[in-house]
Amino acid sequence: MKAEILMVHQLKNNFLLSEKEEEVIFQGNLLKEAENKTVNALAGFDNKYYDKHLNPYNSVMYCNYLYWVSRLLYGIGAVNIADKVYYLNKMLHSIELFYEVILPEVWSCEHPIGSVMGRAEYGNYFFFYQGCTVGGSRHQGKLFYPVIGEHVTMFSGAKILGNSKIGNNVILAANTYVINGNVPDNSIVFGQSPDIVIKSRS
Repeated sequence: MKAEILMVHQLKNNFLLSEKEEEVIFQGNLLKEAENKTVNALAGFDNKYYDKHLNPYNSVMYCNYLYWVSRLLYGIGAVNIADKVYYLNKMLHSIELFYEVILPEVWSCEHPIGSVMGRAEYGNYFFFYQGCTVGGSRHQGKLFYPVIGEHVTMFSGAKILGNSKIGNNVILAANTYVINGNVPDNSIVFGQSPDIVIKSRS
């Protein structure tokens, strides 16, 4: 089954999608663009389960696809429909990927259940596992969000919050917690702020 047919069927069953809303979804090249973005995003990672064609029964591909569909709908002002697609993604994959959050062109995940990708500046080749969190925190009365470099991987339970700057080519080990901290390029990070341990990697 094609991803767009499955998605519309699920939206109708869960959110009473109207005929007018369905027309908006299928207008122009929006769905084709979402499909291309999904395939291109996953092509940056070496994974035998990623195909050159969108497979809606691969949960990572479908999760990625639903994010892009909601993001593109938001971009054309169809916020009510974007809300439904975003919520569908949340229901199916237990993940928080709000359409206003700007994920990079190349990103992926594995077992993303329980992950929250909040507002931040994300670099390409961003990858996360289950139970990860990226989000803001208040510091001295102001709200700050992380800046994340390229080729950053978050293992299960890792968290990046607040005024944090994560360099390029960084691995956050399982259950690492960085808040209002800086991590240089080419690092492996362990532990929890303020006592994180940073080791160099090639």
